[in-house]
Amino acid sequence: MSSQYEVGSVVEGKVTGIKPFGAFVALDNNKQGLVHISHIAHGFVKDINEHLSVGDEVKVKVLSVDEESGKISLSIRETQPKPESEERKPRQDRPKRQGGGGGGKRQEQQQAQGFNTLEEKLKGWLKQSNEIQQDLNKRIKK
Repeated sequence: MSSQYEVGSVVEGKVTGIKPFGAFVALDNNKQGLVHISHIAHGFVKDINEHLSVGDEVKVKVLSVDEESGKISLSIRETQPKPESEERKPRQDRPKRQGGGGGGKRQEQQQAQGFNTLEEKLKGWLKQSNEIQQDLNKRIKK
């Protein structure tokens, strides 16, 4: 039934509906597919309505066809030339994270220390290790 649309083929369609997760595109009078929001355009798409409107004629690439359900996945993004990649700039609005996750208080202590000598850091690490060991010993005794 939907075998006329082969995976990888590019076809013309008409936008018939827009939802927060994607846009429905009619391929002919009987078949329509879904363009997921991640396949609307290159780059981040916050609101599909900024890119498409109901009634728009669009070129779409067939990504997949599910013969059992008749669902067709489409992509507008893959019919468009990929923009030249720009050098990613580090974000200035938040501080860079250091280390893995988890140690919130420990991380604050490390940031407060700043540039200490290795000897000062070693003293701090030993003190921290001793505190952890004492805490573990108390738990074992209970």
